[in-house]
Amino acid sequence: MTTGFVHTTAPSRIVFGAGTLETVPQEVTRLGRERVLVLASPELAEAGDRIEKALGPLAVARFDGAAMHTPVPVTDEAAELLRAVSADCVVAVGGGSTTGLAKALAARTGIDQVVVPTTYAGSEVTPVLGETADGVKTTRSSPDILPETVVYDVELSAGLPVPVAVTSAVNALAHAVEALYSPDANPAIDALALDAIRRLATGLRRLGDGTDDLATRSELLQGAWLAGTCLGAVGMSLHHKLCHTLGGSFDLPHAPTHTVVLPHAMAYNAAAAPAAMARVAEALGVADAPSGVYDLVVRAGGPTALGDLGLAESDIAVAAGIAVEKPYPNPAELTRDGIEGLLRDAWAGQRPRSSPAAAAGRITEQAVASFAGTPDPRLHRLLTELVPRLHDFAVATGLTQDEWAAGIDFLTRTGHVTTATRQEFILLSDTLGLSSVVDLLTHSRTPDSTPSAVLGPFYVEGPPELAAGADIAAGLPGTPLFVDVAVTGTDGTPIPDAVVDVWQSDDNGFYDVQLPDVDGPVLRARFRTDPGGALRFRSILPREYPVPDDGPVGEMLAATGRHPYRAPHLHFMIDAPGYARLITQLFVRGGRYLDSDAVFGVKDDLVVDFAEHTGPAPDGHDVDGPWRSLGFTFVLQTPPGAADGG
Repeated sequence: MTTGFVHTTAPSRIVFGAGTLETVPQEVTRLGRERVLVLASPELAEAGDRIEKALGPLAVARFDGAAMHTPVPVTDEAAELLRAVSADCVVAVGGGSTTGLAKALAARTGIDQVVVPTTYAGSEVTPVLGETADGVKTTRSSPDILPETVVYDVELSAGLPVPVAVTSAVNALAHAVEALYSPDANPAIDALALDAIRRLATGLRRLGDGTDDLATRSELLQGAWLAGTCLGAVGMSLHHKLCHTLGGSFDLPHAPTHTVVLPHAMAYNAAAAPAAMARVAEALGVADAPSGVYDLVVRAGGPTALGDLGLAESDIAVAAGIAVEKPYPNPAELTRDGIEGLLRDAWAGQRPRSSPAAAAGRITEQAVASFAGTPDPRLHRLLTELVPRLHDFAVATGLTQDEWAAGIDFLTRTGHVTTATRQEFILLSDTLGLSSVVDLLTHSRTPDSTPSAVLGPFYVEGPPELAAGADIAAGLPGTPLFVDVAVTGTDGTPIPDAVVDVWQSDDNGFYDVQLPDVDGPVLRARFRTDPGGALRFRSILPREYPVPDDGPVGEMLAATGRHPYRAPHLHFMIDAPGYARLITQLFVRGGRYLDSDAVFGVKDDLVVDFAEHTGPAPDGHDVDGPWRSLGFTFVLQTPPGAADGG
């Protein structure tokens, strides 16, 4: 199925590196601006000083009042200063607070922005603005809100204290995670999100392990940029809605709130977005994404409980009510009780319970590891790839105990039905299409050799060897068929003394092994080609027939509304020294069920004319009524390596 999507590339200019803060004056000049209002906050006074010094006479004023959640009164105060000094550009240095203030000013005045992030918030590359008024935080999006230039200086971000760096990085991680299950998701954003998750996780682990160097900060800063780009390109869901509610209505700190809520929001959505969670888990290198993120926060030393951030337990129900007041896209259905349960777990700091899929993942890992000592490399590969696929099937379908017990019973009965003359397991493989897939993989061929087909359940070893020209029908009723075939190599050279086994159904659609009243093999034989590679024999026209449907496979076909019929065909197995064995079937052109063969065995190149005639037969005998003839050349290929003695 093809999934459509819309992707808009944001036009921001990104300057990334170490010491790039010094390029800010050139970036302002590049925009054609001359009067800069510097935006900072009290805790970033030193960074503000460095920006002012770098700008020199371009800096005409400075506002240090940027506040968390971008309060509207603060924006009004900054806007008044902006107008008073006739600034034509703002340079914001800091985290989400100063970036939010720059965006708010741009939304009101259209002024250009150069943003120099000191945290990993990511909002600097989004066209989204969140503002708080009267205790309620609202968001809006517009191209005018997007900063024109973002200058990432790894050295500047290195000054961010580790506890703040951790919560800021998890805030960025939330952007990437939610992008993967956004209704606006697309391949480009998915790729950015997964790269961001890997980089942020690497950086957070390093911080948790005490490794705090420029390489670590570079990973975090690049991850934040990529995650922020995701945030700016697609819509966000439950996690961001909850964090805006908690921040705007209860004045909780922005990044720490994101850090606490993220694993719980992921757990809430896990069952409704399994594919996205599996990709997050893979990027993190864990079995379960929600608990994996929680463990990552713990390892890095980040906060895990909303209660520790100042949320009163009595506020949980109120927050849940606010969060579900207005509908918004989210993988899982949003219910007040569900959100309240999420918030209670987050308030208490409980580790999200691993999903059954995660627990299954650990069992899968153990099962695969148990084959580590398999001496045969091919067997090792088959088992270690089969087991995860079987387990994935069980997890993806939510396989129940009763369903699996029914499956075991089905396979057991399949074994009980199987005898020396009836191979129910082959029939099962055939009707599931697996036999045809394995045949296709095994018998790859050159374009000029004859296609192969499935062996089927009715082949019997050691058929009677008959002389050329024999009648394999042995007098059974049916439309007479005269077969005249040849066997050659791909270069057209006839192959003499090739062993050709043939077998087919009778005029009623039964094989001899299905007819207890038939004495000995019939409609099956072994021939050898003559010196010219030719073979002639007589038979009757094969009919369409039902595969045996009185056993487990028949139950499966009936339960799925499938018919059991095979298109009419004649089986051939051809062996010749120096050539690959050919197992194939020739189908009667115009026969029934060619387009719905029960075992998916029909190939266009194997549908041939069984020409109808009247009058004398090729052997000179008079035939009462019409008869058919089949002429065909089988082309065998040389096995790989045979030509060079391999």
